[in-house]
Amino acid sequence: MARAQRARIRTAGVQPAQVLAGLSSLAFLVFGIVGFTRTGFADFAGRSDATVLGFSVNPLYNLAFVLLGAIGLLLTFGSGRSRVFGLLTFAAFGALFVWGLMITGTVSSNPVSEAGNPFNLNATDNWLHLGLAALGLLIAFLPARHKVLLPEDEEENVVPGRADSATAVDPVPDGTRRPKHEKGPTIARDERPPGLAH
Repeated sequence: MARAQRARIRTAGVQPAQVLAGLSSLAFLVFGIVGFTRTGFADFAGRSDATVLGFSVNPLYNLAFVLLGAIGLLLTFGSGRSRVFGLLTFAAFGALFVWGLMITGTVSSNPVSEAGNPFNLNATDNWLHLGLAALGLLIAFLPARHKVLLPEDEEENVVPGRADSATAVDPVPDGTRRPKHEKGPTIARDERPPGLAH
């Protein structure tokens, strides 16, 4: 029972959220770079007839994908950071989805109509943004893989020959192991208190 109480849970290896965030980031980068090959850099936030996979693009839109992909690759090297990337993806594409609904007239009122349409959004793009927002939410809340770390696993990590190590262990005759920094006498099993020996 004591061993079970001392066990700790740790994340195990590369997490599914990291893998999904890395693949998504690469896809965003490729999409943005291919978009630049279609649009060039002229008329940066203007209307363009260029498309990538059927979705309308312009240079500003391409730049947003390239930046999000680059940020994602930087945040992939950690489970928590990958989840931050997921939340960032959800927020960015969720906002584009709602803005696209207002631009295409699906939502009657557009409080930011004076901003125009700098990302060249249309009804088809709305479906893309909805899907990518859902992907970001999935990355943010994808369950992590865990492993149970027992005290024996920690003791195996002790550096040999380091007697001053805080985690160094000292064998006790009854088969248990005690950290060396813990004070107290070691009593053998067959040792009896004075006066009881015969």
